Amino acid sequence: MPIGALLAGSAFLLLAGGVNGLILPVRGAAEGYSALSLGLLGTGWALGYVLGCIWVPVLVSRVGHVRSFGAMAALAALSVLMSLLIMTPVSWILFRAFAGFAFAGAAMIVESWLNERSEANTRGMVFGVYTMVNLAASTIGQLSLNLGDTNSYHFFVIAAVFYCLALVPTAISTSSQPQPLVRARLDIRALWLNSPVSVVAVFLIGVSNSAFGTLGAVYAKNSGFTLASVSLFMSLPILAGALAQLPVGFVSDRSDRRLVLIGVALVAVAGDLVFILHQPQTMQSAIPAISLFGAAIFALYPVAVAHANDHAPPNDFVRTSGGLLLLFGIGSMVGPIFAGGAMSTLGPSGLFLTTIVPHTCLIIFTAWRMTRRASVVEEEKTSFVIATPLRTTTETVVITPDDGEPAR
Repeated sequence: MPIGALLAGSAFLLLAGGVNGLILPVRGAAEGYSALSLGLLGTGWALGYVLGCIWVPVLVSRVGHVRSFGAMAALAALSVLMSLLIMTPVSWILFRAFAGFAFAGAAMIVESWLNERSEANTRGMVFGVYTMVNLAASTIGQLSLNLGDTNSYHFFVIAAVFYCLALVPTAISTSSQPQPLVRARLDIRALWLNSPVSVVAVFLIGVSNSAFGTLGAVYAKNSGFTLASVSLFMSLPILAGALAQLPVGFVSDRSDRRLVLIGVALVAVAGDLVFILHQPQTMQSAIPAISLFGAAIFALYPVAVAHANDHAPPNDFVRTSGGLLLLFGIGSMVGPIFAGGAMSTLGPSGLFLTTIVPHTCLIIFTAWRMTRRASVVEEEKTSFVIATPLRTTTETVVITPDDGEPAR
C-alpha cells in the first residue's frame, strides 16, 4: 500500500477527530450541559483510548488488520451519529468512550502499516511527515466549525463521513498484512524504578493537557468568544506545541532534561496565571498567552518520555514508552473531572486554576528529584522523539526506535 494513501487515511481520521472533539463541547455548552458533564467527555475519551491500546491488538490477532480497521471506523462513525440522535450528557460520555476506543485502534493499524511500508533509513522522516499531517488535519477539523451552524446536524454528519473515508485506503489494499500490533502494558513499579520523574510528570501532564483539551472550548465560549475565536483558541495551542517541540528537543538533548521540564512547566504556569488573573475577554488579547501556554503544555510529554528512555534498559524503548502512554491516559481520565467541577463552581477561570496545580507539582517534584539523582551524561542519552499523546499510539514508538530498525 502506498504511504501516501496511508497518510490520506490518517488525515481523514484526524480531521474527523478534530470536528468531533470540538463540536461536542461547543454544542453541549449551547444545550446547557454543565462544565462537569462536558469534562466527563474527556474522561470517556481517555478511558476508551487506553482500552483500545490494550485490547485492539488482541482483536487484530484474531480477525486481521483490515476487518479490525473497518470495525473501528464504523464504531467511530456510529459514535458521532448516535451523539446527534441521543443528546444527553450520559449518552455522550458513553459514545465518546467508544470514539476513543475506535480512534486508538484505527490509529494503531495505520501506524503499523506505515512501519511496514517504510524503510529503515526513511522511517524517521515518514513519522515526521505523519505527525505534521495529523496536526494539520486536526487543526483543519477544528477550524471547519466556522463554516456552518454548530446548532445544526451538519458537523456531526461531516465527522462521520470523514471517519468512513479513513477506511478506504485499507479497504482497497491488496498488500500483505502488517506484523502484529504492539500491546501496551502498564507496569508502574518498573516505570517508577526506572524514572520517578517521568512517572509523576507524565501523569500530571495527562491531567493538565486533557483538562484543557476537553474544556478549553467551554472556557472560551463562556468567556464570550465568538465561534471563530473558540476554534482558533483551541487550534493555536496545538500549532504552537508542534513548533515548540523542535527547539525544546534540541535543548533537552544537550542538557539535563529535568531542567528542561522545570523550565517548560514554568512557562505553562505563566500561561495559567495570565488566564487566572487577567481573564482575557477577546481572542486578540488571548493570542500571546494561549500560544505560549500551548507551546509549553504540548512540549512537556516528549521530554518526560525521553528522560525515561535515558534510564531504560537496552531494547526496552517500546515497553517504557507504551507504559507511559497508558499512564498519561489515566491522568487524562482525571483532569477533565476536576476541571469540570472547578468550572461549575468557580466559573471559566476554574479551568486554569485546575491546570496550574499539576504544573506546579511537576516543578516541585522534579526539582526535589534533582537532589536525589545525577543527570545522564550526553553520550548515554536517547534521541528526543516528537510525540502527541492520545493522537498517536504505541505503534508510533515502533516507527521511530533509537536504532533505526523496527522494534518488533
